[in-house]
Amino acid sequence: MLCRVRKDYITGNVSYNVVVTGDTFKRIFFIFIAAFILNAVWENLHSVLYESYKGGEISQFILLRATLSDAIYIVLMTLPFVLCSKFKKYDWLVVVFGVVISIIIEYYALSTGRWAYKDLMPIIPFLGIGLTPTIQLGLLGYITFKLEESIFQSKIEV
Repeated sequence: MLCRVRKDYITGNVSYNVVVTGDTFKRIFFIFIAAFILNAVWENLHSVLYESYKGGEISQFILLRATLSDAIYIVLMTLPFVLCSKFKKYDWLVVVFGVVISIIIEYYALSTGRWAYKDLMPIIPFLGIGLTPTIQLGLLGYITFKLEESIFQSKIEV
């Protein structure tokens, strides 16, 4: 994978050209699989903190769907860092993106009655949303990205 940065010195515009190789697809696939596994464990462990999903029982199928969605979110969040090494020094942004996405998802889900918390769920003051779902995408996204980085020893040309 190669990410070239071009700057037009007359207009000042900067453009990024990304060339995707087979190795890049392997890395993205690895991120998806690792994120899927980590989220499957997380979803099953913290499902005891939820009362219901759409007023009904939280089944394994619902947890599987949530796991799949979370893995896709993590792939999308980490994609800029995988495709362009120039962004590697800002890898902490994966945590920020994950937390922001989680907050949006939680507000939407709670306001539409998609799910409800049990009294056991630790609630973040002022936000009024659960702690474990709020940190999930940021934490697992960062762990997944660092795991990919250490396994593939990301040596990308700029």
